[in-house]
Amino acid sequence: MSAKNVEIAIIGAGTIGLSFAALHLIKDPSCNVTIFDTRADLREYVQQNLPGYLIEADKDSCLSRLSFVSKLEKAVQDATIVQEQGPENPEFKMSLWPQIERLAPKDALFWSSTSGIPASEQSRDMKDKSRLLVVHPYNPPHIMPLLEIVPSPETSQEVIDRTLEYWRKLERTPVLLKKECTGFVANRLAFALFREACSLVSQGVVDAQELDEIVQASMGPRWTVAGPFKSYHAGGGEGGLASFMEKIGGTVQNCWDASDSDVRSHNVNVGAKWQQDICRQTEQAYGVVDTNERDKKTRRVLSAVSDS
Repeated sequence: MSAKNVEIAIIGAGTIGLSFAALHLIKDPSCNVTIFDTRADLREYVQQNLPGYLIEADKDSCLSRLSFVSKLEKAVQDATIVQEQGPENPEFKMSLWPQIERLAPKDALFWSSTSGIPASEQSRDMKDKSRLLVVHPYNPPHIMPLLEIVPSPETSQEVIDRTLEYWRKLERTPVLLKKECTGFVANRLAFALFREACSLVSQGVVDAQELDEIVQASMGPRWTVAGPFKSYHAGGGEGGLASFMEKIGGTVQNCWDASDSDVRSHNVNVGAKWQQDICRQTEQAYGVVDTNERDKKTRRVLSAVSDS
């Protein structure tokens, strides 16, 4: 990025859009953020909700660098970066990017925060498909460090390099995916665990709250300091992961086989019978979750890990 102030255009003022706006404002005290959304009460909505994302930040400084517009052209005409958080709808995104391409500066970076619509699909009607890539956060992005950087096969190396440079400067953890895949990586891992959790609860092995306790007292703290490969590599002792697989590979395979069988026999598919009961259990256990408490604890965990 050049020495001039970074101008960020945030397209979409939902929870992810506000979280990203907060991230830019907090981490880069020289940037300016413009938020575009079609809602009539945009200014009032953002002014009411954004301060909740600015805990431990200089709110006055952040809010002084924030502006609102009701026309797409005004949002992107001077943008260094255009970051889109619109509906998870392919047609919406495919229609939006050619407009942005026509209105924004020729060197502006184009990022989509989609959870699953690849850049190769979104850029279908763009003249220059090399400008777009996905920057997929782990919610909420103003707290969680991970950003999955997912280019299309046509995204230019320059766009990739500038994107990685920007996020590293903001002390995030951008990870470049080597190819597009459904759901990217973080969601694939999270939803695999979620499916197994739903399967075990639907079988009556544990209830929803007990399963959460197991994760929080085992994998949760372990995975904050080491991912699955490093964890099991350590578990193998001097022989590492190869030794671990040699010792308990049979148990690993048995668990995989049982998981596949249980998912099929209990019809653990979205919308099947299990879903209503597990949603009921979760509602009874937690009611409305206090996300402020969640975020406060998450900050403390991340701080402890970074200080170690």
